[in-house]
Amino acid sequence: MNKELQFLIYNTPGENLSINAVVKDETVWLTQKAMAELFQTSKQNVSLHLKNIFKDNELDENSVVKDFLTTAGDGKNYNTQFYNLDAIISVGYRVNSRKATLFRIWATGILKEYMTKGFAMDDERLKQGKTAFGNDYFRELLERIRSIRASERRIWQQITDIFAACSIDYDRDSPITQNFYAMVQNKFHYAITGQTAAEIVHSKADRNKANMGLETYKNAPGGRVLKSDVS
Repeated sequence: MNKELQFLIYNTPGENLSINAVVKDETVWLTQKAMAELFQTSKQNVSLHLKNIFKDNELDENSVVKDFLTTAGDGKNYNTQFYNLDAIISVGYRVNSRKATLFRIWATGILKEYMTKGFAMDDERLKQGKTAFGNDYFRELLERIRSIRASERRIWQQITDIFAACSIDYDRDSPITQNFYAMVQNKFHYAITGQTAAEIVHSKADRNKANMGLETYKNAPGGRVLKSDVS
């Protein structure tokens, strides 16, 4: 049996866009009729936009359309065509209606945030744990953050290698070397966050919070903090 629930497409103050949808294969599925209700337009208009989307090769029809067995009002089961989230978004960008316009404003804001910051997140959905798709993407987010931090360490390693190569009497344990590394690392912190290392610790550390406010570590959330997480 396919899982059907009320799926919130987006939410803004005073406005929201939600619809009863089938959730399967980590995506949302709607019929043409449901899309028409979602964007406040006609089923014929949705059908026309879908034909143009496939004609323009914007989407592959075989990848976004699937037949599901549904029960009609007469109690009989029928195969009905459903369209996944990719198709829903594409239709939303083509329909001329108030709801579709609100959707485009919201979606463009998400895209702008991604292009400006390099990321876009739904904070509340991540805090809630498992999503409508049955998965908790928080751990995936942590893994990606760790990967980014690992690349930062490689950049830092290149700087230390350059310093060592340019120093005739290089000694990694000398006070001059240690002070140089501390100064450069502090500049990295300030360039990225606008704060020095000491200022970051002062603003983040809180003895009244679990793990003194540490949020990102290997066994997060709720696991044991290791020495490697804080050194």
